[in-house]
Amino acid sequence: MIEQKELNRMTQELETLLAEKFGARKGPLAKRFRRAGRRLPSGMQVRADEVLKALEQASHPKLIRMIDPDHLRRRYDELRAHLRSIDPADRRKGFALGVLGGLAFNILLLTALAVLFVRWRGLL
Repeated sequence: MIEQKELNRMTQELETLLAEKFGARKGPLAKRFRRAGRRLPSGMQVRADEVLKALEQASHPKLIRMIDPDHLRRRYDELRAHLRSIDPADRRKGFALGVLGGLAFNILLLTALAVLFVRWRGLL
């Protein structure tokens, strides 16, 4: 059986990591994971759902006995390791480069279409 103190420690650490990496600073753990949303890979979303389900079961005295502590610790460790590996500065750089790349492509496409139009009209 898993202790309530350990569950509280897990919850606190996950909340801290989500606040640091995704800016999810308010609300319960489930709301913070929803705020992270698609920025988490699908495998990590599944692990987060399993941890959240176990934490929900832990609030009931009889259901807490049904939680497999080894499975919960493995899922928690995998989720924690992934969250620790995220670099928020690199995510921001990647987002900015993606926006700039899309903008540059659109400008090139617009220029090519303008040149084709001018040639088609016989002005060039």
